[in-house]
Amino acid sequence: MSAIKNDWLDVIGNEFQQEYYKNLYQFVKTEYSKYTIFPNADDIFNAFHFTPLKDVKVVIIGQDPYHNENQAHGLCFSVKPEVDIPPSLVNIYKELHDDLGCNIPNNGYLEKWAKQGILMLNTVLTVRAHQANSHQGKGWERFTDAVIHAVNNQDRPMVFILWGRPARLKKSMLTNPKHLILEAPHPSPLSSYRGFFGSKPFSKTNQFLAENGLKPIDWQIENVF
Repeated sequence: MSAIKNDWLDVIGNEFQQEYYKNLYQFVKTEYSKYTIFPNADDIFNAFHFTPLKDVKVVIIGQDPYHNENQAHGLCFSVKPEVDIPPSLVNIYKELHDDLGCNIPNNGYLEKWAKQGILMLNTVLTVRAHQANSHQGKGWERFTDAVIHAVNNQDRPMVFILWGRPARLKKSMLTNPKHLILEAPHPSPLSSYRGFFGSKPFSKTNQFLAENGLKPIDWQIENVF
């Protein structure tokens, strides 16, 4: 695992010394030695590398990484540029188009969002190939809960986007009245028609940021060729 070296260390660095994290580290290390695990070990903490705490304006909470070849790279819902766009992200793009008129791109690489201050956090940061949720309950949830607490405690306005039940269960942790919480069903094909479509999270986020004197997000993902 490539270490976190930026300002996140000030608020979550103590987690690395906890007994649960030492056990988690050994578990993950063993898994990488025995199985194919996603994302690549050096990409596990990309959400923190790409989005320093001081820059966080928006938090999108996912579940666990994509579990097929070459998809996951450490940002929730995002895939590497050369990989087919997963169904949930297809639906995110549809809602983005309907909400803000953004063109639907030919790739699912969302680094541009992360670089603008969107913390794209999965609640579990690793997964065994082709086995969804295979690393649940091993300690990642405690670590990412500490991250959510740290962000909630920041004394500035932020937007939390909670899609689906696992993300929405984090709402009770979000106690800072300065923050905006946007909830909707998960964008997966199984649940997107239950209220994800039409929820307008992108325009609501930008309106809130603008009202608080912050630069809105440029949500348009460019095509890659």
